[in-house]
Parts: sequence; structure tokens; C-alpha cells
Amino acid sequence: MPATRLKLGKLKVVRRQLLQRYEHQPFVSCLAGLYGCQWRRYQRARAQPGECCCSKVECGSFGLLILTFFLSFVFLYFWSEAQNDYNDFDWFNFGNLGFWFPWSLILLVIAAALFTYIALLLVLAVCLLSEGQRLYLHWSHKTGIMVALVFSVTATGILSDLWSKEWKTLQLSLQVTAPFLHMAAVSLMVVLSWPTALHFFRMNKKVRQVLVLALYLSVLFSLYLVPLGMYSPCIKEAGTLGPAPTLIGHRGAPMLAPENTLMSFEKAVEAGGEGLETDVTISYDGVPFLMHDSTLRRTTNVAKVFPNRTHLDASMFTWAELQQLNAGSWFLLRDPFGTASSLSEVDRSQAQNQSVPSLVQFLEVAAANGKLVLFDLRRPPYGHPYRRSYINTTLQVIQAHINSSKVLWLPSEDRELVHGLDPELQQTSGIKASIQELAEDHITRLNLHYSTMSQQQICKYQSVNISTNLYVISQPWLYTLAWCAGAQSVTTNSIHILSSINKPLFLMTPEEYTLMWILTDFVSAFLIFAIFTFHWWRERGLPFVSGSRQTHENGPYSKFRTELNDVWSISSVNVRPDLQSMPSSPSSPHLPTITEE
Repeated sequence: MPATRLKLGKLKVVRRQLLQRYEHQPFVSCLAGLYGCQWRRYQRARAQPGECCCSKVECGSFGLLILTFFLSFVFLYFWSEAQNDYNDFDWFNFGNLGFWFPWSLILLVIAAALFTYIALLLVLAVCLLSEGQRLYLHWSHKTGIMVALVFSVTATGILSDLWSKEWKTLQLSLQVTAPFLHMAAVSLMVVLSWPTALHFFRMNKKVRQVLVLALYLSVLFSLYLVPLGMYSPCIKEAGTLGPAPTLIGHRGAPMLAPENTLMSFEKAVEAGGEGLETDVTISYDGVPFLMHDSTLRRTTNVAKVFPNRTHLDASMFTWAELQQLNAGSWFLLRDPFGTASSLSEVDRSQAQNQSVPSLVQFLEVAAANGKLVLFDLRRPPYGHPYRRSYINTTLQVIQAHINSSKVLWLPSEDRELVHGLDPELQQTSGIKASIQELAEDHITRLNLHYSTMSQQQICKYQSVNISTNLYVISQPWLYTLAWCAGAQSVTTNSIHILSSINKPLFLMTPEEYTLMWILTDFVSAFLIFAIFTFHWWRERGLPFVSGSRQTHENGPYSKFRTELNDVWSISSVNVRPDLQSMPSSPSSPHLPTITEE
């Protein structure tokens, strides 16, 4: 009776193994079908023990897939972190092409789609390798890989040439994202340890084993040591974080209203901005007005009102002519930030009817709300009546409509003369210099591009009462970095977003970061060791039984046994005596019969 139960138990094991293999086939078929269009079982082949997982051509395709994955990820990350400057990129293309199109967003969507496609192909390949299947990549996927590779390389090259400063943005982003990228990369290595260990222990050639293991461990240990070279101002001792930088609206609140209009500045005040930034030029008849570009083509309907003067310098128009232009309809038409649809009907109607404001109107808004004023002053071109007196003209307007101490004077021309005429102006420099040079020019504030951000320099200038303003920062992660670096203020397009941030998005003490780093490395090392140990145990612990003799297929390890082998290995002790004594021949094989007693 006990023997019968044992035999029945073995039969159930056989049945369960066969059922598991049968149910597992659709999964493998799906993987092979999606990767190489091999939907039927006879189209596929397992990698034999000790052999390479694919032919030389397919090895090249797999290597190209890995390279494309890496390059497409680099470009996607690079362009994702460049979102802070998408508006500048689109307007740059507008100036060169003559029409508006959201190139930056389209580029991001294409990059994300191609990366997702390549990542899925790589996941399929790794899953097939984990199942011991030989790789065969369909020609359509090979074409797709080449398209993704060419796109990533070409786009990266072009943007590096036109927007090389974005690489600095990429470096800054790593000061916030590096700890999390490190964890993700180590986690990926843990996942890859499964197919790596599987094929490592099934290789018969020691050279291949050494190469595979050396490559894997070199990448793994490199990732373990990456945090040693990481720096971030947001990793600091508790209690050393300074106050949040104050916000200066870049041309007002250009995400909520047309830039450089009264509506835009009013929105910036409502959102909680401490200062207002703009650009000033002088009309042909001596009226200072607000305009960033040298022409009126981008932000007004000058092409409709003065079709023959679209490329004329903005300062060559009289104030009366400027008042005929609409400075708001373009905002609703082009929607540069993708925010126009979120405006209320009242705001849309107001934006539609904005005009070019004068410096007087701008200063009145700032003075009424007690806001700081930061502006750059464009010198009129040759032939302009106020080319030599534009500074005096501007100063007269300032002194008549706002307290000079509220004005951050940025123009560098005739700075000594300006300081003598109005010493209460806060002299502001757009260029980094030595403390001595800044003191000689009476500089009290620096206005620097965010790419020049340096915690050491900010602290050095602050020690002599020179504050630092960084422009243009619109992404929360960049604002976090500026906060941790100690910047006193930032100029932003998204004043309504940054004003709601109460604490840095990323902030931890050195001890917390060290603990996170050590735990990540320790846990991953433990899991990888466990996975390699499991594969070693499995390969050495699955014998193939033939009669009373225990052997291994094709060497010391058990490789890819078929369903029939499973039946034979488990049930050979149950073969009927009469069949055991029968001779067998290749032409007339006799399979063992399982009996229940």
C-alpha cells in the first residue's frame, strides 16, 4: 500500500510538470512572437547548453538594441530635463522659420515613444534569454531600432550644437535625480542577474564565463561607487537650509497672460511675486515702453496693422503707432505654454484686448503693490533721436513714478554716471566678477543665468552683501536646486506654481544619503548573490535518471529536458517487467508504460 501511494504521488508530479509546461508555452510563444514573429512552436529553438544564445547576426542586433536603448534614454532624459527652456526653443525656431509650432513638445513625444518601443524590445529579449530561447529579431524591429538610433544621435547632435548650454542643465539635474537614478540602475542590475546567472552556469567554455561575469561585475561595482563622485547642494546638514528664494515674474506671469502686458504683471502680483521683470526700449518720439524683442512681429499684430514694417526695429515706431497694436491676441492663438485653455472666459477676453504698455504704466503697477522692478534697457539703433539720451529719459520716468530703491538697475552702460545721478538705485550686474570689481561698480545684486549656479559662489557673494538672482527658473526641481544653493531670488515664468512650493522637493542629510546608498548596495548584492546561488544549485541539482544510473545531459548540468524525459526520469521504476525484458530497436521503440498497482 505505501508503495502504491508513492507511485501515485510520482504520477501526480509528472502530470503537474507536464501541465505546467503546457500552460507555459503560450507565454513563451507570445514573447517569441512579439520579438521575432515566431508564433508557432516549431519556429523556435532553445539555446543548447554551453552555446551562444544566438547567431553572430543576432548577437549584433542584440548589441545594437542595447546601444540604442542607452542612447535613446540619454536623449529622452536630456530633453525631459530641458523643459525649463522649451519656450525659448520654440521662439528660436519661430524666429528662424517664421511660423509658430510647438517643436519642443513634439520632440519630447517622439523621443518618449521611441524609447518606450526600444525598452519593450529589450524586455522581450531578456525574458526570452531567461527562458533559454535563442534570439531572432524580426526585420521590422531591426528597422525600428535603426530609426530610433538615427533619431537619438541626430537630435542629440543638433541640439548640442544649437543649445549646448542644455548640457549644463543636464549636469544640474543630476544633483537632484542622481540618487534615484542610482537606485533604479542598481535595481536593473538585480533584474539582469537572472538571465546572466542562467547562461553563466550553462556555458561550457571558461573564457565565455569569465567574460560574462567580468562584464557584469564591472558594471555593477561601477554603479556601487557612483555615489562617491556625486555632489548636491540639497544634501546638507539639518538646519542649514536658508529661506526660499523670492520670486520675480519674468515679463509678468507669461503662463497666465500675454507677456509684457499689464494683465501679465497684475497676474504676477496676484500669484505672490515679490518683483517684476521686463525689458524697456524707447519709441521714436521718446516714450519708454515694454518690449523684449527687437521687432514687434512675435508679440503683436504688426503684420496686420503695418504689413510693410514687420521687420522694422520696435523703437522706430512712435507711441501713437504702438497704441494701435494688439499685444494679446497672439497669446490665445499660439498658446506658447499650453495654458490658454485653462483661462476663464473673463481672462480670455481680457487677454484678447491687451496693448503695448508704457514704462509709466508698468511702474505704477509695481509702486502700487510695493514690488521690486528689474529691467534691461535696449539702446535704440543708429538714426534714432534718443540714441544718446535714452538713459536720461528712462531715469526721469523712474524718479517720477517709483521709489528708486525698488529698482534693480541692470544696464551696464554708463553705470558710474547713473549711480551718480541716482545713488538709491540697486546696481545689478549680469556678469560674474571679482568682489573688488563689483564693489567698485557699486553692485548690490547679481542677475545670472541659472546654468552658472554655484553654491560656493553664491555664498561668497552673500558674505559681502551681494545677493544673487537666477533666471529663468520655471521647473520645480530647478527652484529646489536654487533654494538649496542659497540663491536669494529667482526670475520665473511659472510664478503661480513656484509660489506654492513650501519645501525643497529633494533634501536630506549626509547621514541619510549614506544610509540609503549603503542599504541599496547591500540589499542588491544580497539578492544578486541569492540569484546566482539558486541557478548554481538548480543546474547541479537536477539529475537525469536512466534506469539505475544517474547521468547529466551534455556534461555536468541538466539542460532543457523535454516532457518525455521528465516522464522517464520519474517513472522508470514503474515499468512493467515484461516490457523491461523486451529488446528495443531504433525502428521499433517501446516506450515505458506506467501502471497503477
